[in-house]
This record gives sequence, structure tokens and C-alpha cells, in this order.
Amino acid sequence: YVTDIDKKRVNIIVDKYNCTPIDSDKILNEEVDIYAPCALGATVNKTTIPELNCQIIAGAANNVLENPLKDSESLVKRNILYAPDYVINAGGLINVANELEGYDKEKAFSQAENIYHTSMAIFKRAKKESITTNQAAVLQAEDRIKKISSLKSFYLPYKKTFKIRND
Repeated sequence: YVTDIDKKRVNIIVDKYNCTPIDSDKILNEEVDIYAPCALGATVNKTTIPELNCQIIAGAANNVLENPLKDSESLVKRNILYAPDYVINAGGLINVANELEGYDKEKAFSQAENIYHTSMAIFKRAKKESITTNQAAVLQAEDRIKKISSLKSFYLPYKKTFKIRND
């Protein structure tokens, strides 16, 4: 199936790949392997999760989950694997970071290829620790920052609340 808010784009893909078009508001109910929201964020939420009929959510949209904590827990209960958007979309950030350092195409591509391995590590950690993939992704990031912090002196651990003093 293919859907998009732009029907011209849908028709191009249908003609090119011989796939079935479907209205955007009906895709959630269709039995699909992967639901890939690639434009609008927050399409996975407390209203849409019960309607989902997929095994995996992996989309390019930013903020796929409306409420990352609650929605990721709801997906686990439904046995739907969520690939955190900020993990699988890291290619753009990798490319920008490489541009700032003096662009090296080989290095950028090599780093982008590691997104797969990072994703798999997150999925394995989530399963092993019985946590959501969203939680596992955050822990992976924090672990990496802690490792880097031993080399850099500016790391400050995440604090849920802080106060700004006006001294």
C-alpha cells in the first residue's frame, strides 16, 4: 500500500511500483508489515495505537510518537516494534556533523551505515531489559555520552528539574 496527502505523488508511486493506493485515514486499519509515517509527526498516539495493524513502526517523520513514554509502552503491549525516529533518522545529523568537520563522504557513509547496528543494539537491549525501544535508545545515548565525558570535561548529566539563579 502507499498513501500520501499529495495524490499526485501517490499516483507516481502506484504507476512506478504497481502498488495499491489507499486513503491516509484508512492505512492504520490495513494489515501491513511496516507502518512508516514519513511526513506528519504524532500520528502514533493513544487514539491511533488501537487501530494499528502492523508489526513495525519505522518512519522518517519527526516525533512519530505523540507521547513517547506512554505511546511506546502501549506499542509494547500490542507487540509492535517501534524504531525510534531520532535513531533511524540520524543520517541527516551525521551528514551535517561531517560537513562541519570538513566533509568526507566515505566517513559520513560509514557512520550512517552504523545506524542499522545501533538500531539492532537498541532492540536487543529493550528485549533484554524488558523496556521500550524508546527507553533503550535514551539509555544507549546516555551510555555513549558518559563514555565520551571521560574524554571531555563539559558533560553534565541530565537533570529533570533545575533552577536558574540570578546572582
